[in-house]
Amino acid sequence: MHEIARLKELIGRHAGAGLTATPLPGVRLLRATAVTEPLGEVAEPAVAVIAQGVKETALNGSVFRHGEGQFAIVPVDLPVTGRITAASPALPLLAFVLMLRQERIAALLAETAAASPPYGAGAALAGIAVSDASPALLDAITRLLELLDEPAAAAVLAPGLEREILWRLLTGPQGPLVRQAGIAGSRLAQLARAIDTIRRHYDQTLRVADLAAQASMSVTTFHRHFRALTSMTPIQFQQQIRLHEARTRLLANPGDIAGAGYAVGYHSPSQFSREYRRMFGMAPSSHARILRGQDAPEPV
Repeated sequence: MHEIARLKELIGRHAGAGLTATPLPGVRLLRATAVTEPLGEVAEPAVAVIAQGVKETALNGSVFRHGEGQFAIVPVDLPVTGRITAASPALPLLAFVLMLRQERIAALLAETAAASPPYGAGAALAGIAVSDASPALLDAITRLLELLDEPAAAAVLAPGLEREILWRLLTGPQGPLVRQAGIAGSRLAQLARAIDTIRRHYDQTLRVADLAAQASMSVTTFHRHFRALTSMTPIQFQQQIRLHEARTRLLANPGDIAGAGYAVGYHSPSQFSREYRRMFGMAPSSHARILRGQDAPEPV
């Protein structure tokens, strides 16, 4: 496919090592030359298109695989584990990432309401969705990345090309999910408000009833929709956010294990160690030794 070949060339030429920002607002490029072990992160709302290689993203045990010519959408902040499964120096993983900004999607929906097909506002929610990218979507992305060679033109033309990409997504197989991400009063937006609260106050004790009220839902309805979107209960979600944050703190300061656990809301070192081991496959003490380069992990 011509669009994929051109996309590979552009990403390969402009991407640095790893995930790098570009002068184009909201656009990042990913280049990796080796497979990786699973790495936890809190993913932000974005669409990622793979031009070469294969990446797997796991959400609470469910694995989503996407490779060349496919895109993955994450509509809300989610604690995930990512792993590159096909990449080498000769054939690196190459990917285009566009952050999904609610206000851009909302503006497009407002301006195109009369011409828009019925996207299915009541469609089922999904935390991660993978689909094949259409030639039209790939072409729009290619033309956007070509602006990296024309900085003077980028400020004028990039916003229009981002709109085209969003339109291709809205009218594609994941249109209902993208639409939900753009409507301020949608079920997805209501849940996103609660997710934002959990992310900002992950170290505190949160009441599910308060989160449900923030989402303008009953507790039962909130539980059902939250689980449908994230595959977790709100408490499990908060726990994963806590552990991802603890891992980040250990990366910065592997000598302070107790401090990392306490900072994210654990007042019991044994509970912190137990839950960290369950999520990452090793105790925080073992992980800290690896980060300091001292020895291999203890078996689980």
